[in-house]
Amino acid sequence: MRRFAEAEDLSGVVRDAVGGEVAAAGVERLRGGSKKGVYRVRLTGAAMPSVIVYSWADEENFWPGGAAAEGADGTDPFAPASGMEPFLAAQRLLHGLGARVPRLLLADGSRQRYGADVAVVEDVRGGTLEALFAADPPRAAKALEDVARILELMRNHRAPRYGRVDLLERGGAALGSSCEQLVLDRALGDLGEAAGRDGRIRAARGRLDDRLRTLRALVAPRTEHGLIHGELGPDHVLVTEGGEAVLIDIEGLMYFDVEWEHVFLRLRFQERYGALARPGLDPRRLDLYTLAMRLSLVAGPLRLLDGDFPDREFMEGIAEHNLKEALALLP
Repeated sequence: MRRFAEAEDLSGVVRDAVGGEVAAAGVERLRGGSKKGVYRVRLTGAAMPSVIVYSWADEENFWPGGAAAEGADGTDPFAPASGMEPFLAAQRLLHGLGARVPRLLLADGSRQRYGADVAVVEDVRGGTLEALFAADPPRAAKALEDVARILELMRNHRAPRYGRVDLLERGGAALGSSCEQLVLDRALGDLGEAAGRDGRIRAARGRLDDRLRTLRALVAPRTEHGLIHGELGPDHVLVTEGGEAVLIDIEGLMYFDVEWEHVFLRLRFQERYGALARPGLDPRRLDLYTLAMRLSLVAGPLRLLDGDFPDREFMEGIAEHNLKEALALLP
């Protein structure tokens, strides 16, 4: 049985983050996280009504293998990103660029206040951009313009090497020889994994393999890479009461081909993607990355379901939808 944090567990952390005679009046574990716990802590005795606490305890990670999974050191850009170090590196870089992220109140890796690495950040109470699309379309449209501005800042912040920002910050090097080759290798692995789990992918495995290799052969080398979030959907954008877009779940921030980001943006924002689209993207990379992304969104959710992730129907739906979309991309 997994044990999650309660008010008394987080009281000391919150008190040190906020200061004064603050107490935790209640804790709500927010749903949706698969690699870290996200808790809204209601406060008494503080100017702010609540804060958010991130916990990277082992019990919070639902991925098979958890923090010890392959690539957890950051060398594999596509390994599930988690941990206080990648969070802090991403938070520093994005804040420095002028991209809005939750304000950091405390980061503690000592495990003396709490039995895991934790960070306390401001609670952005305006809700997600995803919810705002339905609740307040004009306000959502303004926030979407802010997302486009942030993406342009990130796109123009370039580096000669690809990889997670925390890895490059400490002088490491990412796996693989190029973004496109890494995407191909990852996609072939996802294809093999998905084929072992679903007969429809298994029947089309040869054709999908050929299509991936054909698309890869058309991609020309590149020597510079932009900054990407990696999983930037409207559920990973909070909106302040003043209408600012705030990026969350930033641990996977990396330098990579911006086409990878735009494939995901197009999948998640759908008809609203036009506000985020930019000229100059490589259509051949987009073709390869679209098929690879679909296969990743089949294999990844199915892999997560090997464990005890609670929202199983949601993950099954993601896998099923992307399986059909991957097959539809075959010529």
